[in-house]
Formats: sequence, C-alpha cells, structure tokens
Amino acid sequence: MAVDITIPSPGESITEVSLSGWLLADGTYVEKDDLLAEIESDKATLELRAPAAGMLKISTAKGDAIKVGAVVASIDTSTAKPATAPTASAAATHAAAATTASDPFRASSVAKKVAAEKGVDLAHLAGSGPSGRVMKDDVLAATSKPAASTETKPVSVTASPSPASSPASSLASGAAIPAGSRGSRREKMTRLRQKIAERLVHAQHSAAMLTTFNECDMTEVMRLRSEHKDAFEKQHGVGLGFMSFFVKAAVSGLRKYPRVNAYIVGQGSEMEVEFHDYCDIAVAVGTEKGLVVPVLRNCEGQSFAGIEGAIKDFATRAKANKLGVDEMTGGTFTISNGGVYGSLMSTPILNPPQSAILGMHTIKKRAVEDPKNPGQVALRPMMYLALSYDHRIIDGAEAVGFLVHIKDMIEKPERLLF
Repeated sequence: MAVDITIPSPGESITEVSLSGWLLADGTYVEKDDLLAEIESDKATLELRAPAAGMLKISTAKGDAIKVGAVVASIDTSTAKPATAPTASAAATHAAAATTASDPFRASSVAKKVAAEKGVDLAHLAGSGPSGRVMKDDVLAATSKPAASTETKPVSVTASPSPASSPASSLASGAAIPAGSRGSRREKMTRLRQKIAERLVHAQHSAAMLTTFNECDMTEVMRLRSEHKDAFEKQHGVGLGFMSFFVKAAVSGLRKYPRVNAYIVGQGSEMEVEFHDYCDIAVAVGTEKGLVVPVLRNCEGQSFAGIEGAIKDFATRAKANKLGVDEMTGGTFTISNGGVYGSLMSTPILNPPQSAILGMHTIKKRAVEDPKNPGQVALRPMMYLALSYDHRIIDGAEAVGFLVHIKDMIEKPERLLF
C-alpha cells in the first residue's frame, strides 16, 4: 500500500510553496514522523515529515511554485524493513554528500557572512545543520580553534564571471577573497524574502506614510530593571527586558489614541476605518531567512512576565522556523527594536494593513538637562523613538501625542501600574 505525501497548507490564501530539497534519498526506509524535507511559503518555513513507516519514493525534485496539496512523494508501507536497508541517518548523509557534490559549500547565509568576515574556509568545516549544512555556530566554533586549524587558502576567482557563475565559487563559499577581485554571484531570493520585499514596497506605495521622532530618558526603567531583574527571573523563569515596558506603554497609548490601533479596509468609496477593542501587538524578530513579526494577542490583559515569556518563546521558535502562520497574522500595531543591532535612528516601514509602527533604538548616554536639577546638564541614558504612521487615518497631532505618551510612560514607569 502506498501513502501519498502531499504539500500541506501553511495557511489561508497560500497556494504555492518552495521545496528546499530532500533530506533523505529516494529508496530510503523511513519511520513514521522522520523529517523528510522543508517547505517554505511566503510567510513561514514548515517541516515535511513521514506520515507512515515504509520505503520512500520521491516523485518531485526541489523547486519553486509547487501547489499546496500536490503529491511530491509516497511511502510504500507494504515494504518490510530489510536488515540491510539504509537508515534515515545514513540516507541523510548520502543526501548531504550528493548535495555537496553540486554545492561543496552548503551553508546558511549567516554562516557564509560570518565566514567571510572571519576568514574561515567553509570547505574545511563539518556542518551541524540539516543535510550537513554549515551553520553560524560551526563557523564561530572554528574561529575559536588554534590558528592552524582555521587557516584559509586563497582561491582563484575569475576576473569576469558570467551571471550564472557556479555556486561553488569562492564568493558563494564565503572563503577569503583576494584583494582586487571583481567576482560576483546571483542568489535566488527565497519566497519569504520575496514576500517581505513585496509588502515593504506595497506599504510605501499604498499609505501616506510619515514618521515623527522623540527621545526618552531610560534612567527609571533601567533602575527598576536592575533592582528587580533577579527576583523577577527567579519567580517567573524569564528575564525582565525593555520590550515588556514598551509593550505596556504602547497598550496605554493605543487605548488613549484608538486610531493608532485601527486600520483602513476597502478601497475608494468603500473605504472604512476598522477600530479594535483589543491590542494585538506584533514584535519584529530577525532570523536568517528574513524578518518575521509574531503577534502578542490581547496585550491589554498580559502581565510583564507573560509578555517577556511570549517574546522569548517567539524568538526561540522563529530561529528554528517553528512559528505558525496564524501566529504572524492579524496584528493591530507593531514594535520594532533596531536597538539590538545598534541602530541609533531609523524610519520603520508600516506593516500592512496596520496604520502605525513604533521603532525603538539603541541607548546612548547624552548630555541633556537634568530633570531633577533644572538648568543643569547631566549625562543620561537616552533612546530615540520613531513612530511611522499612515496620515490618511492618523493626524499629526495624534501621532505626536501618542509618541509623547510613550515617552511619559517610559520616563515614569510607575504609571504603567495604574
């Protein structure tokens, strides 16, 4: 009996996916729930697992534009497991070897970038990821070894490579590149990054987007965090970060300025403003494959511990491609923290159909007027804040008022308790 393996639906409105490649070879005997491949949609990456035990028969190679519901393989459940049948792990090694033959430097994009920065030759690394893929941690581990073990060998790069140059070139491998090299390469964008690009361009073309700025003194929040972080973590099992303060401040602001929590639906004469009684705040999380924005539901009823726990869970599962599509849709407002990357100032782009997004930035000590001693200058930990908003629905006064409200909540965080 043959059991078909079909492409599952990653979520509503998604009709096509990409198959990144098979982790096991054709003819491998697999057990139920063995990981067979990864499929990538424009919103998330999902795992394709064996629905039953038996012999794997692959009928579709990796590629784009595979329809949801399409049969890509089957499992012959009538085949008994032979004593000499290749195991899943052996088959995975075989698949990795086949992949290496066509791409001897199979590595994640982040691993390639780090390898280029550190001067590590990926050809000498054993990958710990799926199918032997070299991951960031593999590169970092190599850099911590004695210099002799990470010595890189210069590779030749054609002076005028064709647009379809081999992915095994030194540029693709992340190996050290000789000075003066004019090599280049092209890499197909993933469906997730294609969708991100489309949404960003759509946001800029479809909304009257403006950005207003302010700054806030982080002294009191940092004091509270320092005084209570140990007890907080001991009691709740999660660290106390800055994001929970900003989420709670945003909830207060969204209650006071409901248009910031609303968005436009319909077009032309059918346009309406949809207001929301709840605050579903999306939190931007960076991953190797692009930016994802999982949503914290009903933040108005969440505690600091609940918010911090949810954010930690999102970040962990985002890096492992374990977030569901339903967890990344339906937000009413977004917070993006570019400060974790060192950004001093930015103009965040709206996350459609939302009407506003708050940008947090890095904390820097700056000379400002001492609030406790008017007329005197003091060094204070300051953060620039940015609010991008759709001027079609939010007036300038509302946008400025909302951002000032955020500033007031952060500078006097005891207000968040009332």
